[in-house]
Amino acid sequence: MSTKSRQYLFGTQIKMSAERAKEARKEADKLACEAWNYRMLGYKGPAQPSPTIGDAINGGYPYLEVRCLGCDTNQTVALEVIRRPKITPVHELERYMRCKECSQVRGYPYKRSTLVALRPTKISASHPPSIWWPGER
Repeated sequence: MSTKSRQYLFGTQIKMSAERAKEARKEADKLACEAWNYRMLGYKGPAQPSPTIGDAINGGYPYLEVRCLGCDTNQTVALEVIRRPKITPVHELERYMRCKECSQVRGYPYKRSTLVALRPTKISASHPPSIWWPGER
């Protein structure tokens, strides 16, 4: 068989299989992010193990919601602009999160924050912060 006939016979199967694999990876990443969100919102942790930054972005969750324990505010961080490798697990970002308002009041970088959930959108009036369950008021 020549190369042209092999490409004719197997070319479309290879392309279709690659496309199905890409869709399956995206669905698997989305389900991993949803499972991590349920664990974080339902039990307030543990944050380990967590999906990687690349998995979260691929699964459709490009934002990380973080709560400052000092001023009790929720903020979102875009995972696409974080200067870390895409294979970094999300839970490792917790030690780098700082609250700007608390840091200005105290005069030094205030790092007491906790991870809440991965989000598809930023926090806004139409998309309020996540609520921990059960019993948060």
